[in-house]
Amino acid sequence: MAEKKKTPEVRCPTCRKSGLWFEDRWGPFCSRRCKLVDLGQWLEEEHRIESELRPEHFEGYENLPPGQHLDDPDYDR
Repeated sequence: MAEKKKTPEVRCPTCRKSGLWFEDRWGPFCSRRCKLVDLGQWLEEEHRIESELRPEHFEGYENLPPGQHLDDPDYDR
């Protein structure tokens, strides 16, 4: 039987409170409110990615198998 990895304690990106937010449905945020605040900041372009993507950003990912499991945080490789 595989041992489940311990969830790390992280800081909420919005309010900076520490906790085991990846165990919650809103992780890495501490709450739905903090997740929506962050989304609003992206939509208002308060957050943005400044540099263009280059081919070297994708190095090491070219052999990933396709599938929904890549978006599943509970998937254990």
